[in-house]
Amino acid sequence: MLVLSHFKGHPMGGYGGALKQLSIGCASSFGKAYIHGAGVPADIWTADHDRFLESMADAASMVHRHFQGRVAYINVMKNMSVDCDCCAVAEDPCMKDIGILASTDPIAIDQACIDLVLQSDDPGRDHLLERINSRNGVHTIEAAEALGFGTREYELIEE
Repeated sequence: MLVLSHFKGHPMGGYGGALKQLSIGCASSFGKAYIHGAGVPADIWTADHDRFLESMADAASMVHRHFQGRVAYINVMKNMSVDCDCCAVAEDPCMKDIGILASTDPIAIDQACIDLVLQSDDPGRDHLLERINSRNGVHTIEAAEALGFGTREYELIEE
């Protein structure tokens, strides 16, 4: 499986990357409601926010484990906006392009993207970080690492 993600902000998850693609992107309509509702599909828009982020991490874990050893991740850090491509009216990109990352670890690749945004001196950086931080986006990465299917530690190799 090849998981291709456009890394950017997201109105619910704070950011969208490999973990969001694995969870929401691979889920059925019912699965999407189950994840958004943190296990209670009827609570799709009212579930506790951190439980929603943890539910995304849990769903991502199951998909990653199913394809273990046969999955690779690519995050494209281009045209980064605070909004997701799924938004009907998304805000224009706020940061310059950073590049394309690849990994076999969805947690490491998302953490690397967050770190590259943090290290950027781009004027739009703070706007994107405000979206990520206001939604506690890094909690998805923390919850995923706690599930043991990857790590936030990585080695960035530039080519």
